Amino acid sequence: MIDAVNVRSVSLIILASVATVYFIDWAQAVLLPLMVAVFISYALDPLLSPFDRLRVPRPVSAAVVMSVLLAVMVSASIPLQREAVTMLDKVPVAISKFKRSAATTPPKEAGIIEKAQAAAKEIEESTSDKKKVRTPGVTAVRIVEKPFDVQEYLLGGASAALVMVSQSFSALLLVYFMLAVGKLYRRKVIRISGPSFERMRKAARIMDDFHHQVRRFLFVMLLSAVFVGAFTWLAFWILGVEQAGLWGVLAGVASAIPYLGPLLVLLGTGMAAFLQFGTLDMAFIVAGASLVVTSIQGYLLTPWLTSHLSSLNPVAIFVGLSFWGWIWGPVGLIIATPMMMVLKSLCDHVTNLRPMGELLGK
Repeated sequence: MIDAVNVRSVSLIILASVATVYFIDWAQAVLLPLMVAVFISYALDPLLSPFDRLRVPRPVSAAVVMSVLLAVMVSASIPLQREAVTMLDKVPVAISKFKRSAATTPPKEAGIIEKAQAAAKEIEESTSDKKKVRTPGVTAVRIVEKPFDVQEYLLGGASAALVMVSQSFSALLLVYFMLAVGKLYRRKVIRISGPSFERMRKAARIMDDFHHQVRRFLFVMLLSAVFVGAFTWLAFWILGVEQAGLWGVLAGVASAIPYLGPLLVLLGTGMAAFLQFGTLDMAFIVAGASLVVTSIQGYLLTPWLTSHLSSLNPVAIFVGLSFWGWIWGPVGLIIATPMMMVLKSLCDHVTNLRPMGELLGK
């Protein structure tokens, strides 16, 4: 016999969920850099192990590792920036070429929808001409549209860029401090979970599981991104696609976003190939090559690497991507999967949350 639903408990759960979502959205400026910094620190923590064995102070080793990584990223971005500028310079030429080809195309016979729209426009113009009869003593009113304000647009874009730069700088500082303190907060969480030894051991087990889940996932994502980027560059170089290196980097980064990332790369590479070669055949071939690489990564490489990792079912991944993408935008799409994995791990260790973990898992 199914127990009666407790309306009061359900109402409290709904109100608490709505309040939590509102708080996450409201505190985005603080929570988003914090979560990004946590995941990046998990990924960089193994690089500090050789320094720990040499008894180098953690603040020093963290500064060395972050400085080297930033220098490598900046030096690698210089040639990519040149390729991006070259690609942007070719966009106006491609657009003008497309306009010329469209102008030389003979006009086709109008269909039913076009004829209906033309008839409706003629009827509207005829009725408007009848209404334009001037009444003596009445001044005609003319609606003037507000012109496009370039200064307002630039100020709005500058404010958004300033917010992004400040959040990125905050995330980098948080990464450094998290690497510098090491396992300090892990020990504090275990100590707070006491006083019983059993609770402390359970907290340590949960923290170890978090650490293992996130580190393994980030390692898999790194290998998948390198695989997608390298083979996309190789395939595009063989096909003669311009800026193949840039497309390889974009494809590798986009592979971190399940479903949506490969789809955007597929559409972007198809359009770029069509603008470069001018034929649909080459557009389909280039887009197909991108699809083959991402399919191998999504259906063979990633499942094989994560075979021993606690996995999420596709519905949970899609719902998580939709939610965190809606709340935190593109960055939310990237960190949605590791956050869902951490949530599932927590649900698996807490008795009252195990039904939720069962829904999230395969």
